[in-house]
Amino acid sequence: MIIYGKNINMRTIEIKDAKFICDMRNDLKKTKYLSKINGTLEAQKAWIKEYKLREKDNKEYYFVIENKFGEKFGLVRIYDMKEKSFCWGSWLIKEDAPKTTAIESALQIYEFGFYSLGFERSHFDVRKGNDRVIAFHQRFGAKITHEDELNYFFDFKKSDYEMIKQKYRKYLL
Repeated sequence: MIIYGKNINMRTIEIKDAKFICDMRNDLKKTKYLSKINGTLEAQKAWIKEYKLREKDNKEYYFVIENKFGEKFGLVRIYDMKEKSFCWGSWLIKEDAPKTTAIESALQIYEFGFYSLGFERSHFDVRKGNDRVIAFHQRFGAKITHEDELNYFFDFKKSDYEMIKQKYRKYLL
């Protein structure tokens, strides 16, 4: 599956992406606020095989973010889909990716979750201390609903997205 955007596309991961995922997920600077993984290439390939079953059942989507020429810029997931809400995260973007990659990938996630999958809201958590990502989501209009020792938990409604997307329409097709 491919989600086409203005400057980037997002396609579901394949076994061939295992090394890229390992490299991104084992970058301690980039993953400071993410859960740790078993970093071997073989473990990642095994995880992808299991993930593809969840994708086939429409339970989870894991995307490679790339430019129109196939250069990989990052990763993002949709998971924990409930009756009216989806969660997204595991969002990693390479340091040398174009500055618009974050905003475009977030817009594509919301477009896919709200319009293609038909959800009415998005829920997600961000680790405390990850100030840039917290501020990013708050600029979009996401609201912190509660917190625990490690995380802030956010809620973002489709109706809020529809209002804010006018501000960011230049990043959409």
